[in-house]
Amino acid sequence: MTKIMLSRSQQLDRLLVSTEQMQQIENKVFAAGMPVASLMEKVGGLIARRFQVLYPQSSSPRVGILVGMGHNGGDALVVARELYFQGYEVSIYVPSEELRELTNQHYSYISNLGINIVENVESLGNCDVIIDGLFGFGLNREIDGSLFESIELINLSKIPVVSIDLPSGIHADTGAVLGIAIKATHTLCLGLWKLAFVQEQSIEYLGKTELIDFDLLLTDIDTVLAEKPTISRMITSRAVANLPVDRAATTHKYQQGHLLLIVGSEQYAGAAILAGLGARATGVGMLSIAVPKSLKLLLLNYLPEALIIACPETEAGTIKSLPELDFSKYQSIACGCGLTDRPSKIVKQILAANCPIILDADALNIIAKLGIETTIPKRTHPTILTPHLGEFKRLFLKIPTTNKLTAAIAAAQASQAIILLKGARTVIAGADGNSIVIPDSTPALARGGSGDVLTGLIGGLIATNSREDLAISEVVATAAWWHSQAGILAANERGDLGVDPLTVIQYLTTVIQIRE
Repeated sequence: MTKIMLSRSQQLDRLLVSTEQMQQIENKVFAAGMPVASLMEKVGGLIARRFQVLYPQSSSPRVGILVGMGHNGGDALVVARELYFQGYEVSIYVPSEELRELTNQHYSYISNLGINIVENVESLGNCDVIIDGLFGFGLNREIDGSLFESIELINLSKIPVVSIDLPSGIHADTGAVLGIAIKATHTLCLGLWKLAFVQEQSIEYLGKTELIDFDLLLTDIDTVLAEKPTISRMITSRAVANLPVDRAATTHKYQQGHLLLIVGSEQYAGAAILAGLGARATGVGMLSIAVPKSLKLLLLNYLPEALIIACPETEAGTIKSLPELDFSKYQSIACGCGLTDRPSKIVKQILAANCPIILDADALNIIAKLGIETTIPKRTHPTILTPHLGEFKRLFLKIPTTNKLTAAIAAAQASQAIILLKGARTVIAGADGNSIVIPDSTPALARGGSGDVLTGLIGGLIATNSREDLAISEVVATAAWWHSQAGILAANERGDLGVDPLTVIQYLTTVIQIRE
């Protein structure tokens, strides 16, 4: 397969850094001889130019600028100066009486230019837009006192806000609100994405987000990030390169993978259908679906090409046992959608399969009862667990969930499984410590059955994957990206309430058609 060459913007877009890593990268820049003042001028100029595109002077002439004491405030003052020279009516509010040396120099020049400096944040109430330059990625204390009140007034004003690097008050690593935080309309993240941008608790504060590239050296970035396991974003170019869309002209069904789904019950027949349809969308060569025998005809109506395995069932309409199956002929097995928690011996049975297995929904609840520490780590082939937060808490009783990213990483290392922790920012963590975050989603996917579609997608993509260079965790993350993009496209055209799981399935092919 041809290696995909990523552009600089694509390479940067997929990276995530902690506060410590960003500081190390910037220190390399300064150690190489870049003056701090020059970098501030460069960053401020880039922000000013982007701001003029977002808010042209002709439509948003009055700009209020919040200036902090540190370098974020210095960036904001450079922006203030440049916008002033472009004809904007600029007003500046500086809540701190003590400014760092370089920031203070910019403030002195601003003062000598005669730019309006106001005494309180209320004086910005007639502005068309506000630029937030109070705090950057180094904030680690709670905001209180008069500054708390100022931010509260800005949020209540409903004036559009453009935050520099991060909305002030958001912790750069955890995304936590430190007392209070600016609710930005736009956030212009500087250099590299900070971890806060993939933390769910910060979503409502970020607004629309963009990355401002100020030419950090890729060699410096690579050197710093190589020291620890990586946390990265699944971006479009990366996901598309992983999708099995280019097939050899001479291929046949037995070369396109064989997936076994063990799903469904009388009560949850729809889950079996949705998982099967999700798997079908991947183009998997062979699809076998094991269901209670009473569901066989129903499944054939929706998936006539599938091999439906009719299983003995209980009086409650659940699978009682599996027929004798040769697990070695499957490239992946997915189990759990609509299964109920009765067939525990079936879950035990597939744990011995010599191929990757995906456990979702009821299979996870069964594993939680059996004890994850006595089941999953013993497997010799990859295991993918796909819990939502409630299932995660049942599986990993001792792992705190206040930070989904660190929780997923800890769970993967404890279980030696690949953990897909669902949510507005789905996290995929591997036992090696590396993790991938899906940076975009939609609340339209918050409906019963969406997870069944995702399970089918994961199983199908793993089964069809023939690339030795593509890690299983990468395939899982690609499926999650594909699922979220289908939901986003559907919601854009139909609205959140018009997106049911069958609609998501229809849009899966649309995602492929509009791929980069």
